[in-house]
Amino acid sequence: MPEFGTKFVRGMLIDTRPTTFDELIRISGLSHGTDVWLGNAQSLIEAGTVTLQDAICCRDDIMIYLIKQGLPPNPAFKIMETVRKGKALKDPEKWAEYVALMKEHDVPDWYIKSCEKIKYMFPKAHAAAYVTNAFRIAWFKVHQPLAYYASYFSIRADEFDSECMIFGKEKVKNKMKEIDLQGNAASVKDKNMYAILELVLEMYERGFNFLPMDLYQSDSTKFLVEEDGIRPPLNSIPGLGTVAAQGIVKARKEGKFMSIDDLKIRSKVGNSVTDLLKAFGCLEGMSQSNQMSLFG
Repeated sequence: MPEFGTKFVRGMLIDTRPTTFDELIRISGLSHGTDVWLGNAQSLIEAGTVTLQDAICCRDDIMIYLIKQGLPPNPAFKIMETVRKGKALKDPEKWAEYVALMKEHDVPDWYIKSCEKIKYMFPKAHAAAYVTNAFRIAWFKVHQPLAYYASYFSIRADEFDSECMIFGKEKVKNKMKEIDLQGNAASVKDKNMYAILELVLEMYERGFNFLPMDLYQSDSTKFLVEEDGIRPPLNSIPGLGTVAAQGIVKARKEGKFMSIDDLKIRSKVGNSVTDLLKAFGCLEGMSQSNQMSLFG
């Protein structure tokens, strides 16, 4: 899901086990801040000093908490602004005044030290907007899964590779292992592909499948939802570009292709494209030429 899909944030979900929408907003704030989670809130939660509800997650949390502790609104706001900009220790004299004021109102030491470590904090309204959007998308993932996967693969999955993704989960797992074995030496393309492989594997594990690539039914660029699964587009074939795919879709509107040569001429594609289509079973039963042989 957006906001919660990276390994970093997944780790936060495992550590905090959120159960409410408010906690999802808190996690979003933690994940977008600098020195707010690692070495700070995470350590406090692991030590049992605080819970996710008590930790400093978004910049607004500071002002609201300090006002509840009895600080006047103006200094509470100034402390929040100092902390969220990472300036708590940059003006020691002023910060000492703020610390004294907080201690007067029984703000615990762990809270003050947590403030001092922070370099940047996310606004709560921004986190709420992100999580609201993610939550809406999550509804589709749960209740309209094929629509979700087709939309994601069409819009977000630039590194989708039909060769290793549409032929079952074993191929997907093998590709993931291959990338894992490369470690840091893996290419940027493979690292980007890994997240898509995870989603494809999840789709298979939920009992959904891809339909075969089809010369007449596959779209040029969009994954199509059909009764029995998702139909991948022609441009998801590695090496078959979007321009070629669009040329094929445009040409087929004029009628069926009489032969491979007819396909090449009308779609304005070369041998490399037809070879790729053959490899994916798109040209089965199609002759090379529509000329009849005189010799049997």
